[in-house]
Amino acid sequence: MFDNLDWYEIGALLLLALLIFGDRLPKVIGDGLRMLRQLRRMATNATSDLSRELGTDLKLEDLHPKTFVRKHLLSEEEQEALRKPLQGVFDTVRSDLDGVKSELTGVKSELSGAANALRRPGLADRGPATDATRPTGPSGATPSGGAAPATRSVGYDLDAT
Repeated sequence: MFDNLDWYEIGALLLLALLIFGDRLPKVIGDGLRMLRQLRRMATNATSDLSRELGTDLKLEDLHPKTFVRKHLLSEEEQEALRKPLQGVFDTVRSDLDGVKSELTGVKSELSGAANALRRPGLADRGPATDATRPTGPSGATPSGGAAPATRSVGYDLDAT
């Protein structure tokens, strides 16, 4: 019922109710719960009366128009005929979602592996090795006399957003 509300929003609503109703809040809550119990009792009585009149066993969920039509007016074969065209689409979407899920799991494991490699001691201290950060001699060569080695590349830039 309150799936779209966060805890702080519920707390704010309770605080607002306390400010509006003040000392009468417990009586208002009791009256609301009593009304809810009465509504449930009325719905149960109406459902039992309707199921007695129709001669079938009805539940409150069965009174939804789509459910009522599907359950009481359509035969099993007609229900299957209605579901059959959409079943292929449903299976295709399900297999595609399973494939995406497996790909995301693979990417997650690659990212966690890369993050673990960057957390290893020594690698984080050195940073990426590029030509701009290497010391060079007067002729542009490295102090060892050879040409500057190629830059090291990392598969993912974890700092990029």
